Amino acid sequence: MHLTQAWQATRSVWLHTWQNLKPLYLPPAWQARVLLGVLVFTVLIPGISYFLARPPVPPPAAKPLPAGIQADETNLLARLVAAEAQEEPYPGQVAVVAVVLNRLRDPAFPKTIPDIIFEPWAFESVANGHYWQVPVTPRDYTATHDALNDWDPSNGALYFFNPATATSAWIWTRPQITQIGNHIFTR
Repeated sequence: MHLTQAWQATRSVWLHTWQNLKPLYLPPAWQARVLLGVLVFTVLIPGISYFLARPPVPPPAAKPLPAGIQADETNLLARLVAAEAQEEPYPGQVAVVAVVLNRLRDPAFPKTIPDIIFEPWAFESVANGHYWQVPVTPRDYTATHDALNDWDPSNGALYFFNPATATSAWIWTRPQITQIGNHIFTR
């Protein structure tokens, strides 16, 4: 349901309730209480239901780094999140790191995190220098830790791209897995 439809439905319930209260000759204080109750049932209760029905997002990683992952590699990954997915939803930020980790497991790619990140033309932000200019936030580190602790919203993707800015025809030939925010994740 869109926001406009929700507002129209809520407004309709309020007007109907207000019109039905007038013939009851309730004191104004009671009318306000009844309207407050209607507000709770028409806005707050559905909002709570929506909040409870959201897909679960794993909590920030509290575990130590997985074996073989160094702190400087975590810094490189967090910087990649900041440069490639700063405005993306949180699962999209985690998925950017997951792509690097999926490449690490694939024999067709370099065998270290720095080699994957700095492979020529692998990531646009590295190629154009934006990688070194963007500020890294705690959220970037949290996304990195979640990916390092085996959360992969990309479902095994090896590549990602923004269809609005992609200039390579080749990337469109890759099998698409999912879209998170502005990025399409592919194999």
